[in-house]
Amino acid sequence: MKPVLYECLGETVYRETLPNGLEIRVVPKPDHVKKYAFFATRYGGMDTRFQLNGQWVETPAGIAHYLEHKMFDTKEGNALQELAKNGAEPNAFTSNAMTGYYFDSTDHFDENLEILLSFVSIPYFTEESVAKEQGIIGQEIRMIEDNPDWQLYVRMLRALYRVHTSRTSIAGTVESISHITAETLYDCHRAFYTPSNMILTVVGNVDPVQVAGLARRILPKEGGPAIPRDYGHEPETVAQRETRLAMEVSSPQFLWAYKCRPTREGEDRLRRMVLGDLACDLLLGESSPLYQRLYSQGLVNSSFGGAFELMPGVAYLYAGGESKEPRTVAAEIQKEADRLIRQGVDADFFQRTVRANFGSNLRGLDSFENIAVSLTEGQFGGYDPFLFPQVFDSITQEDVLDFLKENVTEEQAALSEIVPKEA
Repeated sequence: MKPVLYECLGETVYRETLPNGLEIRVVPKPDHVKKYAFFATRYGGMDTRFQLNGQWVETPAGIAHYLEHKMFDTKEGNALQELAKNGAEPNAFTSNAMTGYYFDSTDHFDENLEILLSFVSIPYFTEESVAKEQGIIGQEIRMIEDNPDWQLYVRMLRALYRVHTSRTSIAGTVESISHITAETLYDCHRAFYTPSNMILTVVGNVDPVQVAGLARRILPKEGGPAIPRDYGHEPETVAQRETRLAMEVSSPQFLWAYKCRPTREGEDRLRRMVLGDLACDLLLGESSPLYQRLYSQGLVNSSFGGAFELMPGVAYLYAGGESKEPRTVAAEIQKEADRLIRQGVDADFFQRTVRANFGSNLRGLDSFENIAVSLTEGQFGGYDPFLFPQVFDSITQEDVLDFLKENVTEEQAALSEIVPKEA
């Protein structure tokens, strides 16, 4: 395996691409007892339309999440139970663009890694077990649909995007998952759970060569073809300016979001992520003049916050929380963005924000999970996440203001509200 040393971070990443196309990343931590393994496929909730054997395939919303649930089934029983018997703590998640399976353990690491690689690469479904899972996941869907935070966020995405499949709930709907069969699950596994569409990342006190050797022995020899995906041709304008829903909440909640220009895969993606995070903190972070003003006026409380998100074909910056006057807060956010673009940012505040963001990225290296997920997202997005120090060094105040000018405009904004039901 090829070691890559990042001197300014004090980290070494061992990299290898197996003949079957599987990417392997190992970050040795010889002074730690814990070992963490993350096995991920570039397949998530928005990959519902794709090309297989020259034909476009439409799959039900929620199928990637459904497949994640079913992957723990094996002919012998359940992989979660097997890993737990060995003292491991396993789990999995599905996001819009990825599905990941992971565990951490101190003992029996090689045996646990073999179990992980085996059950993820060898599916086992029956029509009976798939039908049974529909009730379980259906109940989960009903629960999240009753969650105000979930409704607020999903309705925000649907207000921003007309076509792009990121507007679809990762879990799907009770109706959509009713169309999932064992056959469709096998088809999706065959398409996306191929070594060439996956990455194995291990962090901890392990031997990189031994990790690669185990993966070479366990996984299929063939990698599988690249699978074209269709997320929908998304126009620049927002789908709707605002959306409002009454629910059982004690106080109104809102999200004010901007539909930003998406970024293609490649090294510029990391720069875009850093720019978006800095713009978000300069505009509405806890130390920003806007936050201090809104808080002192009682327009927002400690629940207020924001973030910048970037996915394939999608980028958006949003802010929200509880407020009795969400439209006033939204107008103040836009007014502050326009002011920053005209007048610039206080130099000291800019430097403090850059240092705080850099420090947050640096602290992320203390988390094995964060390291593994970052390396995985970087591989899928075509960039090296460990190059963030160079990116921070290259960004100027003008770069961040240009980002705000290009993306934080009233024409590209949408408001999502959850309000209390009337008595």
